[in-house]
Amino acid sequence: MPTPPPADVIEPHTWTDEIETRAEFDRRLATGDLTGLTVQGLRLDLDPPDLTGVTVAGTLFVGCRFASREVGADLVRRGANVVPPFSGLPYPTQPSHLYTPEDLAAGFAEGGFADMYDTRVYAHFRAHGGALPDVREALGQRLHDHGVDNALADATRAWLATHGPQSVVGVMGGHAVPRGSTSYRMAAVLGRELARADRLVVTGGGPGVMEAANLGAYLALRPDGDLDAAIDLLAEAPDFTDHDRYTSAALRVRKLFGPALQPPAGGEPADRSRADSAILATGELDWARSGGLAIPTWLYGHEPANLFAGRIAKYFSNAIREDTILRLARGGIVFAPGRAGTVQEVFQAATKTYYCTDGASGAYVFLDRAYWTRELAVESLLRPLLAASPFGDLSSTVHLTDDVHEAVRLLTGA
Repeated sequence: MPTPPPADVIEPHTWTDEIETRAEFDRRLATGDLTGLTVQGLRLDLDPPDLTGVTVAGTLFVGCRFASREVGADLVRRGANVVPPFSGLPYPTQPSHLYTPEDLAAGFAEGGFADMYDTRVYAHFRAHGGALPDVREALGQRLHDHGVDNALADATRAWLATHGPQSVVGVMGGHAVPRGSTSYRMAAVLGRELARADRLVVTGGGPGVMEAANLGAYLALRPDGDLDAAIDLLAEAPDFTDHDRYTSAALRVRKLFGPALQPPAGGEPADRSRADSAILATGELDWARSGGLAIPTWLYGHEPANLFAGRIAKYFSNAIREDTILRLARGGIVFAPGRAGTVQEVFQAATKTYYCTDGASGAYVFLDRAYWTRELAVESLLRPLLAASPFGDLSSTVHLTDDVHEAVRLLTGA
């Protein structure tokens, strides 16, 4: 029978030997010693540093660009390990930061959906074997996904340090839910209220329920009426298969209803702590309070990008992506109506809870009682399964409701 991994296996780590910015690299370079450090994804071909007199024994340069091949060769001769960026790839082999909506949408203004960065990467992914890539492509994708892993840990560190792992809530549900529908509006209100309750909203980064939840979090600091108006505009392009209109509507809403940087009067709870307000003012966590996190995959690149998350951890590997979402969502998960993919996520999450794989789990909240008890009777399977957990009866973590505000109370205790 599986047992929980040791605490040090699942807890986030802070690595002090990784260099991901040019400023930090220049600071370390000034000491003359880069021994044992990992330098990730830097453009060292721009304003090239003088590396000739620097100690580089055991230093790893991964995905970095140099002024010439000779620079990299010289580093190897002096004891460094150099994994250069792969040529001919439309994506970085070692991204140092998570994607933003602007990154994924780059090129849309000039050439529409087909010319977006996100679409071009997907086209390359398909052309090189899709889920079964050739060896060179597989290595490039694995390096990319490792960089996203690392960037995700960096991006969430400040939030987790301030709020703890129980403040991260997942929202899952059908990708085909049309904009403007009742289910879409409910998911958007859910995302808004969770963000206002200081929860980091995490979704799978797709359309439908996922987009709606990130949209709600994106506009959480604005007056309530703005969310309704934004959904009305989005509903003019309700179907995600109409790629250009769907994306154009999202970009229009982003332009018209950019997230507020300060809480509007009456727009969020008045009891936000001074510490939280200070963090918001610094901008360090603005992305978390203005859209939350999306974790999509290019395996489903035929779906347009969700452009309302504050940060986007986009993977090639769907398996890594799914496990990452569930590992992060320790504050509970909301399951809106969905089909096979959502049901798979229900029981994948239940496996982690049953075996306490990632530590304590929050509530499992199923929106739409009739759907989850009659149309897809997930509750009747889930409760007895969790009741038999080796760590005690966990069936009380399962809740069904038709009320978004009750769902928020179950997840926040408010």
